[in-house]
Amino acid sequence: MVRGESPDSIHRAREATRAFTDNLTPAPDPERADTFLLVVSELATNALRHGGGRYTLRLSVGPDTLTAAVSDLSSAAPRERTPDLHGGSGGFGWHMIRHLTSHLTITPAPGTGKTIHAQLPR
Repeated sequence: MVRGESPDSIHRAREATRAFTDNLTPAPDPERADTFLLVVSELATNALRHGGGRYTLRLSVGPDTLTAAVSDLSSAAPRERTPDLHGGSGGFGWHMIRHLTSHLTITPAPGTGKTIHAQLPR
């Protein structure tokens, strides 16, 4: 589990994800591992920017799946927005996450907050 409260935590989330996939037996295809790493990075970044400034990351594996669960403090569901192609203000993350995952669910937390479960084939 990784807890994040600062931009530096995204680097720790990436490191934890890389170590997680590197230690799996059998190891996922390198391209799949890189895709999983990108999804985790985008989820953590979105949680910091739009989810209340803190998140918790949990990684799990099944026989056929890799799953990242990112919990944050905001009850608001992620929203699509038009990517900013010129100003650098983002808008690409949620589109990317939706495109790269095979299964995506958002579970409300008791009270406030939510957990986004992003699944990829192993």
